[in-house]
Amino acid sequence: MKNVSTTTTPPTTDGPRRPPKHCAAQGRAATILHYTFYILHFSLLSGCLLGPDHTPPAPPALTAELPQTLTAADAITLAELTSWWDAFDDPVLTGLIHAALSSNRTLRAAQAAVRESRERLAIAHASLRPALDANGAVNRFSNSDNSTRGSGTLYHAGFDASWELDLFGRNRRGNEAALATLEADAATLANTWVTLAAETAATYVQLQTARARLDVAQTNLLLQTQTLDLISSRHASGIASGLATEQARYILEQTRSSIPLLLAREEALLNVLAVLTGALPGELSPELAAPRPIPEIPPQHLVGLPAELLRNRPDIRRAERLLAAQTARVAQADAERYPRISLSGSIGLESINLGDLVKPSSRFWDFLPAVHLPVFNAGAIRANIRVQSALEEQALALCEQAILEAVAELRSALAAYAREYARRDALLAAQDAAREAHRLAQDQYLNGLIDFNATLDAQRALLAFGDTLAASDGLITQHLIAVYKALGGGWKTPPPR
Repeated sequence: MKNVSTTTTPPTTDGPRRPPKHCAAQGRAATILHYTFYILHFSLLSGCLLGPDHTPPAPPALTAELPQTLTAADAITLAELTSWWDAFDDPVLTGLIHAALSSNRTLRAAQAAVRESRERLAIAHASLRPALDANGAVNRFSNSDNSTRGSGTLYHAGFDASWELDLFGRNRRGNEAALATLEADAATLANTWVTLAAETAATYVQLQTARARLDVAQTNLLLQTQTLDLISSRHASGIASGLATEQARYILEQTRSSIPLLLAREEALLNVLAVLTGALPGELSPELAAPRPIPEIPPQHLVGLPAELLRNRPDIRRAERLLAAQTARVAQADAERYPRISLSGSIGLESINLGDLVKPSSRFWDFLPAVHLPVFNAGAIRANIRVQSALEEQALALCEQAILEAVAELRSALAAYAREYARRDALLAAQDAAREAHRLAQDQYLNGLIDFNATLDAQRALLAFGDTLAASDGLITQHLIAVYKALGGGWKTPPPR
């Protein structure tokens, strides 16, 4: 194959001596760099950000006061709110929450979503910087006999660079949107953290409540068994009737029938705790095998809640950050109406002989400033601006809705917490009265003053009030957990920026 070669003419001694070609090329490159500097300087001075800047919506005046039925001096602090489960002083509960916050699969997915958003932010941030690519090629060619070059090999190595000046802030607004999206995903992670801690604690309380109700049923079952034995003995002696015996028997079996349901409830709650803590159902800690008291905190601990605690809720932060991201996208869409100015160029070595590739005479360069200006697109750019503006209105409405729902959730949780205390006081009084009524009815029946129906009624009331009181104890703690959740409690690490 025939290689194409070039010939050089030796410099003449007549007339002024010309500089070498590579020196002239270096001079032109310096001139280009000189003008490029002025272009960049002008872009930095004249660059602007189009479109609206994000302004967080002003939240309504928040009130988070407990009803006057509960009084005390201490108010909860933000430090206490971040680890609210420590206030219960229950090591088993604390261990379960720590296990959930380290091993729950939903939480891990939320953490991965934050990492994804962080890398997407890095991609958006890269658009603000120049791009540089290295390239190399070996080109074997064979052209027609009528072309300027016949056949041969062309060796090429160099660098390509490009940069959009972003005079009108299109890429910077995209970077703002990516940053706000990252912060929204971080708030989603915080909300998952808060919800997970609350669900784990509430499930643990429900488990201990079911066990307390089971203990009430078994205690009443023992009492009713003793009553049945007594009535059966009196019936065998001809003192009591067969009707009283059968009445005592069916009230006993009715109580016995409630125990399997409570045992099934206990197993279901243990399985829920296993899933929440990332464990295989059936393989939870042995500490959960034995019943424990329902955790509780004195009611005065929550009086005087600072209203600003509510603004720390992750779902409110998420809605506000999504609004910020959409506001940036409106500005980004608006910037599409204006010119794009980009700089691109190449520098490298090119030769038909591999041995000449590193010589100064093999250098080449090119510089290409470019301007792109939309002229006609059938209104697509303005339509996209209206689309992004409508999405911004949706994000604003959702942000305001999140604030309203947060206020409603907190007030409902506080009211339920306070009212359940009043209900529990009434249940305690009713249980004491039922216990005394059962004692009196049994004594009067044994003395032949009344029939057995009064004793049966007293036994039913004693069981019902005991079961309801155990459930009320659990509800008080569950409502308290709902208050902590409504305040966004449980999130320790601030979201990344």
